[in-house]
Amino acid sequence: MNILIKSATILDSKSDFHNTTQDILVEGGLITKIGSNLKNPKKHKEVSFDNLHISSGWFDSSVAFGEPGFEERETIDNGIKTAALSGFTSVALNPNTHPIIDTSSDVSFVKSKASNKAVKVLPIGALTKGSESTDLAELFDMKNAGAVAFYDYKKPLSNPNLLKIALQYASNFNGLVCSFPQENKISGNGVMNENVTSTSLGLKGNPALAEELQVARDLFLLEYTGGKLHIPTISTAKSVALIREAKAKKLDVSCSVAIHNLYFTDERLTDFDTDFKVKPPLRTQDDIDALVEGVKDGTIDMVTSDHNPLDIELKKVEFDHAAYGTIGLESAFGALQQKFTLKKTIDILTKGKQRFGILETSIAIGEKINATLFNPNSKYTFTEEHIYSKSKNAIFKNQTLKGNVYGIIANNTVVLK
Repeated sequence: MNILIKSATILDSKSDFHNTTQDILVEGGLITKIGSNLKNPKKHKEVSFDNLHISSGWFDSSVAFGEPGFEERETIDNGIKTAALSGFTSVALNPNTHPIIDTSSDVSFVKSKASNKAVKVLPIGALTKGSESTDLAELFDMKNAGAVAFYDYKKPLSNPNLLKIALQYASNFNGLVCSFPQENKISGNGVMNENVTSTSLGLKGNPALAEELQVARDLFLLEYTGGKLHIPTISTAKSVALIREAKAKKLDVSCSVAIHNLYFTDERLTDFDTDFKVKPPLRTQDDIDALVEGVKDGTIDMVTSDHNPLDIELKKVEFDHAAYGTIGLESAFGALQQKFTLKKTIDILTKGKQRFGILETSIAIGEKINATLFNPNSKYTFTEEHIYSKSKNAIFKNQTLKGNVYGIIANNTVVLK
């Protein structure tokens, strides 16, 4: 791949060219020159966009596609295209498929299906067989096949002894264990945050306590066993405080928050819009404030789109019966810029790679090009025309967002709008 990128403002704190506007020459997938007004004697394809900015490629730690088994929701091919056009050069893929990704052959299928694409797809293997919380899955075999972590997507591990054994066992091969933060005996049949709003709407509540008990339990287990623990998509102020305390103790724990849990409160459910039915549920403004502060001070390691395509039959039903989840890749950049500065937004979008075993790259001469191209200044209303996913269950529909993604250049491939 040979390409000349013209007049791009480089946002990469690891690069000598950070915060400068340069031309970037890429030959054979490697950055060979960076400078002003570079010549193009070999007539390589030139890339030029309005207010072009470029950063190291973005990463999302929690993405679902559907294939195998739920291709009507999303396929791997179209999911990769969606991720690329949304600016992501690597995504960690959840195992909520049919069958569940719980064997080395399942991991190999995903890797084969996603090979030689612009976006690096990193399979997450199920923590337990069939994600049924009964027996551990083939963790070591899946790790050897390419699984980057182990997680029963959105399904809490009810048996604390099983998590204890998982942490101890996975520590033998540096495996990353993920535990969804919800105590089902407390959450019960709750479909939204337990609060004044749930009472007024007549909907069953899922209290913050259900999350916080599970987080506290898991951190106690981690302190006992050692190992590596990731707590995906926390949503409460107390969870932030608990994880901050655990990190002060030097426990090897990381966590993430979904973008929509930084953005919307449970009051958005007053019209029973099922696009706002997510797990964990939308909480209160106090929770949002604590989560945002946790992102800013580094207590929260990653912000994820928690992209989960669901077809219309799963969403256009009564609120109690609708499935949990929203797509979010396409709106991630624009939504983050409504909450954070551009510098912090890029920091958020490029964090978490090391935790999931991804090699860090930089916009530097001699490096393989792995980059996202975007315009940070454009403002627009997010509508269905901005959605590339097969499913359209978007929580950010009709929201004003800031920033337009042009595409990516990665893995010796160019994907641009």
